Amino acid sequence: MKKKLLALSIAACCAAASLTAFAEEGAVETVAEGKLTVATSPDFAPYEFYAIGEDGSSTLAGFDMALAQYIADYMGLELEVVTVDFDGVLSELQTKSVDLGMAGLSPDTKREGIMDFSDIYYKGGQSLVTTKDNAETYNTFEAINNPDVTVGAQTGSIQLDLAQTNSPDADIISLPKVTDIIAELISGKMDAAYIETDVAKSYQKNYPELEIVADVPYEFEGSAVGVCKGNEGLLNAVNEAIAAATEDGSLEQFIAEANELATGEKYEGLLDEDGSVPEEEAESETEAVTE
Repeated sequence: MKKKLLALSIAACCAAASLTAFAEEGAVETVAEGKLTVATSPDFAPYEFYAIGEDGSSTLAGFDMALAQYIADYMGLELEVVTVDFDGVLSELQTKSVDLGMAGLSPDTKREGIMDFSDIYYKGGQSLVTTKDNAETYNTFEAINNPDVTVGAQTGSIQLDLAQTNSPDADIISLPKVTDIIAELISGKMDAAYIETDVAKSYQKNYPELEIVADVPYEFEGSAVGVCKGNEGLLNAVNEAIAAATEDGSLEQFIAEANELATGEKYEGLLDEDGSVPEEEAESETEAVTE
């Protein structure tokens, strides 16, 4: 499912007046004139997720989304966001259907054939996650590298590569959304999982049953914006915007606000066309909390 959201209500600092020069001079080409089209997978708090207000309304949130708005403002463009599963973000970039991919992307060299990478804008890490009940059992790569142990990772992600590298003999299960993995862990249907560290910490605040048991070594630590391949003007503009957001303190503010918001009641994942939580997803999350 693909859903486009226009004019996101994200509190992002507007850049200076000179920023519209990008649009006025035609220095940046985009897939839709006057718009910056960004693909994301909103199941990755605090990077991107849906925050549910007291009135039940959903808002696309997270520091990736705030930064996306900042970048669009910097270039004098209207932001348009396309929400897909994580592997869909890669597909959208590969087919050049979007300008940018922002989904906590690691700048893995294996992805360089389908996208260019911006400068690193956030340093993160990778973790092995299980539940508190299993923390004494599944706390090393050796312990989970067993065909009787089920290990999860998100489809198309770096975490899936890490699972296959560090626990190749395990029963590795790839699922499209991190929310699916969390539900499987808490329900006891999955023994352990590879999850980005700050994402794991965010879920841990909402689901105290989770336990981060080990750091996972990874060569390409950090997140970058995936840029449509071969669009040098756009890549340069994105890097300028990232530098500006870092220098004026906006990026630090975006990260702090996202981490705070991600600890509240929320739904993370794709929504129905009417903006509501899919019934099967809601039931899955309820079961994960009560079982």
